[in-house]
Amino acid sequence: MKQSDPPISNRGGGRGAGGSGSRNAAAIPPQYSAIIEQHRHTPGGLLPMLHGFQDALGWVPREVVPLVAEAMNLSQAEVHGVISYYHHFRAERPGQHVLQICRAESCKACGGDALWEQARTALGCDAHQTSANGQVTLEPVYCLGLCAASPALRLDDQVHARVDGRMLGGLLRQVEGQ
Repeated sequence: MKQSDPPISNRGGGRGAGGSGSRNAAAIPPQYSAIIEQHRHTPGGLLPMLHGFQDALGWVPREVVPLVAEAMNLSQAEVHGVISYYHHFRAERPGQHVLQICRAESCKACGGDALWEQARTALGCDAHQTSANGQVTLEPVYCLGLCAASPALRLDDQVHARVDGRMLGGLLRQVEGQ
């Protein structure tokens, strides 16, 4: 942190806070402050800061938008615009597991549509939704870089290639049974 810049909890309103005055340091979780302080002086630090929240929490909670806006001297609308523009960022808390099924052309040509429908039916939810038991969030992804081994999916941080219905069923039984 630069000597001239006080911690985010002690700064005034600025563009991001809507001129509401200083924030109470106790109201900002230490984890949020750590992510903000790590990136607030990085040139172009908005995306790294948002990635920091996504990596640490699995999503970017709405309550961080004014904090990020204030730290980066941006409006809340600008921060929200970035979050909503990039598919990677989630504005809602995901389930215990995140299932991303490739929807790109190569995977679609090799059975990806059938996998997508199987997952929707098995989970009882659609894109960007979470199964009723809170276990699995279903997300489309547009290329996992495994076109030569289509169709592909990612379950949490594990990528699976040449997936068929039986393999998908087994993966879903594993995570649903936890």
